Amino acid sequence: MSNYLKFKEYLANKATIDFTKHIVCVFRLTTKVNFKEAAIAVAAESSIGTWTKVAALNTDNVISSQKRKKLAAKIFYLSPRQKIVKIAYPLDLFEFGNISQFLSGCAGNIFSMKILDQIRLEDVIFPAIYVKSFLGPQLGLHGVRKIANIKKRPLVGAIIKPKIGLSAKQHARVAQQCFLGGIDLVKDDENLTDQTFNRFRQRVRETLKLARQVEAKTGHRKICVFNITASLSIMIKRAKYVKQQGGRCVMVDVFTAGFSALQELRKQKLGLIIHAHRAMHSAFTRNPKHGITMLVLAKLLRLVGVDQLHTGTVVGKMEGSKKDVLAINQFLTKSWYGLKPVMPIASGGLHPGLTPVLIKILGHQLIINFGGGLHGHPQGILAGAQAAYQSVIASYRKISLRTMAQRYPALKVALKYWSSK
Repeated sequence: MSNYLKFKEYLANKATIDFTKHIVCVFRLTTKVNFKEAAIAVAAESSIGTWTKVAALNTDNVISSQKRKKLAAKIFYLSPRQKIVKIAYPLDLFEFGNISQFLSGCAGNIFSMKILDQIRLEDVIFPAIYVKSFLGPQLGLHGVRKIANIKKRPLVGAIIKPKIGLSAKQHARVAQQCFLGGIDLVKDDENLTDQTFNRFRQRVRETLKLARQVEAKTGHRKICVFNITASLSIMIKRAKYVKQQGGRCVMVDVFTAGFSALQELRKQKLGLIIHAHRAMHSAFTRNPKHGITMLVLAKLLRLVGVDQLHTGTVVGKMEGSKKDVLAINQFLTKSWYGLKPVMPIASGGLHPGLTPVLIKILGHQLIINFGGGLHGHPQGILAGAQAAYQSVIASYRKISLRTMAQRYPALKVALKYWSSK
């Protein structure tokens, strides 16, 4: 018998678990050794145990057996056929309001254990008391709609293309064309921050100036999304500058910036929409047998306090099944112990011809972002923005794109162009 199978204190009956006082993690394990042994190894390593017996766990005057029993993670579901194990972690193991510490415990060393071939954190169920220790979104889905002054339909977004290379003035003019075409929200891409050819502060000033001109002309509110991703102190300075200039939204590449930095930004209570770009997420999420699911990451980001989050398109160019994207979006938009809901973002490889099926699958509570499928329009950016906007309005009103295209030439051209791709 191996060392791990001796540690029976990590096994429990489901009936003995108080789910209001435990965080439950659902893992998928791939291992060449005994499945129960692997599961016990995960429970031990991610709570109070290790690979062998140690003095402090065997001496009552150091850690009593009662305390050991109280702190040990408990396996209450074990399925070698499904390769699934469910582990309940006592809340005493965690520092409330600390995402980094949670991940260090439940998604830390266990990913390096030789006893495992692969391990994937499929889901986490948090109790109310733990969820309420976090700020959550300041504005949330309904706050975003209030700022945009759009009550029900999907918001129409645009990503500036090319990703990088435009000057600040060129960037602002592209945004202006998008806004004039009906776009509600125009955002920087993930790798544009403060480069020599496009300085952050100038981009903020120039883009907001032209956005305000469009607002005055059209009477419709426009949201500029500026990428502030950097070290924490610089991110906060950039966010405050956006606020000072009258901006409404900042974007953070949340996984490259980190959860702790994002928490500190949220604590500033700036009243700005926090738009979460998920660049690098596939390093954790893409392998179906190893890593962390996007659903888990979405839960953590809602705890931290983002207002908008990229979740997938199903029909676009990015990885993400219908089942997974729907599960994430449904979680983000439902009630969760008083934390405000988050607005999902569909982004990646979209063009006007895909809009009806996208809305049919994902519904109305989302932002639909167009990048190349807008800027690649044969008649230019303004026509591309018009086609994107018209496709969303038609789909929202349940009008066929073919019928809508009879009235709007830009949409007609877009449908013909992308149907041949």
